[in-house]
Amino acid sequence: MKMTLRSAVSVIALSAATSAGAADLTIGIAAEPSSLDPHYHNLTPNNSMRLHVFESLMSLDAAQRVVPTLAESWTAVDDTTWEIKLRSGVSFQDGSAFDADDVIYSFCRVPQVPNSPSSFAGYLKPIASIETPDPLTLRVHTNAPYPFLPDDLTRIAIISSGEASGLVYSEEGCAAAGPFPTTEAFNTLGASVGTGPYSYVGFVQGDHVELAKNPTYWGGAAEWDKVTFKPISSDGPRVAALLAGDVDLIESPPSQDLERLRNTDGIHVVDGMSSRVIYIAMDQAHEPTPGISGTDGKNPLMDPRVRKALSIAIDRTAIVERIMGGQAVPAGQVTAPGLFGYLEEAVPQPADGAAAKALLAEAGYPDGFKIILATPNDRYMNDDRIAQAVAQFWTRIGVETEVDAQTNTVFFSRRNDFEFSAYLAGWASGSPGAASALKSLLACPNKETGFGSTNKAGYCNAELDADLAQALQTVDNAKREELLKAAVAIEVSDSAIIPIHYEKTPWAMRDGLTYEPRVDQYTLAAGVTAASR
Repeated sequence: MKMTLRSAVSVIALSAATSAGAADLTIGIAAEPSSLDPHYHNLTPNNSMRLHVFESLMSLDAAQRVVPTLAESWTAVDDTTWEIKLRSGVSFQDGSAFDADDVIYSFCRVPQVPNSPSSFAGYLKPIASIETPDPLTLRVHTNAPYPFLPDDLTRIAIISSGEASGLVYSEEGCAAAGPFPTTEAFNTLGASVGTGPYSYVGFVQGDHVELAKNPTYWGGAAEWDKVTFKPISSDGPRVAALLAGDVDLIESPPSQDLERLRNTDGIHVVDGMSSRVIYIAMDQAHEPTPGISGTDGKNPLMDPRVRKALSIAIDRTAIVERIMGGQAVPAGQVTAPGLFGYLEEAVPQPADGAAAKALLAEAGYPDGFKIILATPNDRYMNDDRIAQAVAQFWTRIGVETEVDAQTNTVFFSRRNDFEFSAYLAGWASGSPGAASALKSLLACPNKETGFGSTNKAGYCNAELDADLAQALQTVDNAKREELLKAAVAIEVSDSAIIPIHYEKTPWAMRDGLTYEPRVDQYTLAAGVTAASR
């Protein structure tokens, strides 16, 4: 039997919220989007939010399978040509009809978004040109065989082309495609016109995002008339909001509160394994590097022995058990188990302080050095606590570590300006599996190929890039997986990045609601259903 831990006032508030608006839903989110511009920032809070309003040609279901959305079908005509049939009878929320021009317009805008912290442009790099035989057909020509195209197109939101028509897409540039709406136009809701089940009706940064049901949605009316997302970055207040009945569901309840929530009358918790890895990236491109002292200007992180020492100094099992409360699995590579390209033998190494000290001495740092480890304190589950634990493990082997924790908006801005020698962050791989993190986090940064778009550590290995490039052009699944595993093996051998753990994702909600856990950790209103409806 559950214990009742809330006050009578809290119970009354929850009951009132339940009866007052069964068709309204309020969700407490751990991190708000940095923008409502669906092309601005490839970040989980942004991507999760945009799916309510802006759809893609294909999308990923809760298990990360590619499913039809604005495209009804896609067929590989030959090694470098895909034919995509668009869904008929779809309209934007302003009543305008959806067709091929909107797809071209959206693809053309993506690389033109100014100041994008993490661009979506890399997903379009394989495309050489697009033909539109009719308004509901696309013939997409790639520069080389590219079996991941349907996966990549799940990432590109389709926006309305407005009055633009007769658009032409090619790698040399888009004809007659401008001007494009600004990011600010999306944030003020002037340009926020999508084809999705909801439309934006309110946005106050730091306070709420409000959505209303799209009554003309092609997929049928959504369950909820109104959905309000409230950003509550601090764990305690987010849990308190659920217990008080101020919100109906919260994402990422802290691990230390899960048992209490499970034993609270009127509340239940669901969870599931995610594809997100929490990792530490290390600057391997700058010398001197910011945040490191005691090395006479040298950057010790350029030495793989030092990177390995820092990795094996970390007791991942202790972090999972003591900080994550079992809501994680120790990681030995960036790719999560079960994803395509996961390397079975790349298991996390047990903590070994003595071996770590020996590697430091071998690399020429017997007395260690000082380092600052940066981390967000409101983005991932227990992010700043994990960083503090890592700092203790590193300090024990002679690498005196100071943690610089900050809000995620400040953190990502500084990270993108290469202000950190080492930082903690997370990455959720999509349906391509290992290719996702390899392409974005570990490949040599290259604007021409779109590789390394989120590689802010500057790691670069030509052999890894060659395996990845070949994998991206290999149609045969077995051969492609073999190439991806070879690239992962290089990642692990180089200690290119330090994986800590894969998150298990919990959601807590009032009784009467259910939510289907998603591998990508997105919190979607469409996944929330009322048992009585």
